[in-house]
Amino acid sequence: MNFQVSLPLDSDGFLRRECPNCVQEFKWHHGPANEEAEAADEPAAYTCPLCGQPAGTDSWFTQAQLDFIEQASGPMVAQVVDDELDRVFRGLPSKHVKVKRIGRMNVAPQPDPMTEPDDMVIVASPCHAYEPVKVPEGHAGSLYCLVCGAAFAT
Repeated sequence: MNFQVSLPLDSDGFLRRECPNCVQEFKWHHGPANEEAEAADEPAAYTCPLCGQPAGTDSWFTQAQLDFIEQASGPMVAQVVDDELDRVFRGLPSKHVKVKRIGRMNVAPQPDPMTEPDDMVIVASPCHAYEPVKVPEGHAGSLYCLVCGAAFAT
């Protein structure tokens, strides 16, 4: 069973992310890419541009995104269960047993959509410039390439 929940991008096409190691937020680009980016393999892990620690590709959700995904998928799951119960009860016709379903599952309303502010500044690593990130304004110190983890200065 697959559900699709959309997370918002800022006006530059960046998606907010949270490092599972340092718990700082940054953004990575999520949109049309150039030919070099399209030809590159997806890395097995991404590197936090702020602390330089790698983590698996599915480890970067913010807590707000996880909460939203849970709230948005709940009604979808309840609807699937409700539909499946209808299907099961329709498949039980018998002249000896009568089954009548009374009521439906309580389905919570969909949450208000998330919004994404236009904050942070865009930086690109010299080694993988096709994978720019946004970091908090005023960040001091080295940054790290999202793709390979190489340190660079801005």
